[in-house]
Amino acid sequence: MAITESRADSPTGAERPISDDSFSGSISGRLNWLRAGVLGANDGIVSTAAIVLGVAGATTDRWPILLAGIIALLAGAMSMAVGEYVSVSTQRDTERALIAKERRKLAEDPAKELDELSRIYAAKGIDAELARQIARQLTDHDALGAHAEAKLGIDPDELTEPWHAAFASFASFVIGAAIPLVGVVVTTNPWVTVVAVAVALGITGALSARLGRAPVGHAILRNVGGGVLAMAITYLLGGLVGGVI
Repeated sequence: MAITESRADSPTGAERPISDDSFSGSISGRLNWLRAGVLGANDGIVSTAAIVLGVAGATTDRWPILLAGIIALLAGAMSMAVGEYVSVSTQRDTERALIAKERRKLAEDPAKELDELSRIYAAKGIDAELARQIARQLTDHDALGAHAEAKLGIDPDELTEPWHAAFASFASFVIGAAIPLVGVVVTTNPWVTVVAVAVALGITGALSARLGRAPVGHAILRNVGGGVLAMAITYLLGGLVGGVI
């Protein structure tokens, strides 16, 4: 989708097209966090529902079913949080290393870096002379920020935060996992949990499709179908194990 922006440093003040890649800052970052939250909730729904129904296939006693669900919620949420913390910490370390390298290059040969930044803007369709002017003004204002954003897609002032990511993953998983648990609290009838989970998966499927600009109907069918399949398999396996024991 083409978007235009009015440049104050343009002699005519005309609007020029900007690609979606220009939005690598706060807006795209927030969308990525939202998408991760939706996926985390989806994981909580499916994994906890599958475990709960697996136990329900083996017994109709509510306490073992509820206990299995609570343990699945806590274990899954902690696993998601730790995994996200490690992953984002690695990403942050990489970003810091790239920024340090860019800072060193600016200190060693600022003229060469200015030429490189000018070529980047010129490659986007800006007139070479104007691209040079823009590169120089941005460099004078914030050399590291301008070069890091244009060449690396990184904002030095908005690096990813591992603890925030870990908490977001933990919270989203807990919210998703709570849905099948509520079904167990209401009744041990597995169909109540199945219906509640199917509805929740339809919602998360629609949200993930909207965020990814994908067909909503296909995403809902895929999400609900996969969740129902997982619940059916674990329920059947639970029934087989329960019959043997």
